[in-house]
Amino acid sequence: MNPTTTSRATARLRLAALAALPVLFLPAACGSGEDSAGGTGKSDEIASAPETAPASRPADGGGAPSTAPAGKSAFYDAQLTYVRCMRVKGGYKDYPDPKLSGHLDWTKIEEISSRPGQNEAAKGGKNGVCAPELMKALQAEPERDQQKDYESMLAHAKCMRDNGVSRFTNPTMSGGNAQPGGDPDPASPTIDMNSPAYKQAREACATKLLDGLDGMQ
Repeated sequence: MNPTTTSRATARLRLAALAALPVLFLPAACGSGEDSAGGTGKSDEIASAPETAPASRPADGGGAPSTAPAGKSAFYDAQLTYVRCMRVKGGYKDYPDPKLSGHLDWTKIEEISSRPGQNEAAKGGKNGVCAPELMKALQAEPERDQQKDYESMLAHAKCMRDNGVSRFTNPTMSGGNAQPGGDPDPASPTIDMNSPAYKQAREACATKLLDGLDGMQ
């Protein structure tokens, strides 16, 4: 990955554990006919990728073209490949479609990963089986306005503290990149993210985060 991609990837706390995995860029593409999770069907159905304006190519499956913002199609397509891999190779049949913006739906992913024995849902699957697809999706993500991201995360951090998570830290700016706040020591967490109080604060403060930041802090 290039330095810009690396700075974005390391900011994502929900994917921090991925860095510790032996990332193997598997030559076999995801989305084959075999479903190691126990069959295909509805679990393998994924929403069509939005088109870049003003393209008029019909979406997969013959649907009407999307009006998604220009420059998002490659990112969305890369996320679709990752989602398909997580459903087929990762074993998460209910892994959610990405949003139309291309960003993953972290609210649903966190709900899945909170289930007993399913924490790999936030780490590219068991043993990082879908890590190559995840890295390609991160590389395809459009550049973000770092100042706006910082201001959004700052408002979110303040909201979390106001709602009872007193140890929630502010984001920082490093090298022109917004770095998320959250637990004072992510390597040895002191905030119980499974507590009812934390979950209530997350729900109350969700709207403070810009699209694509919900998996960062």
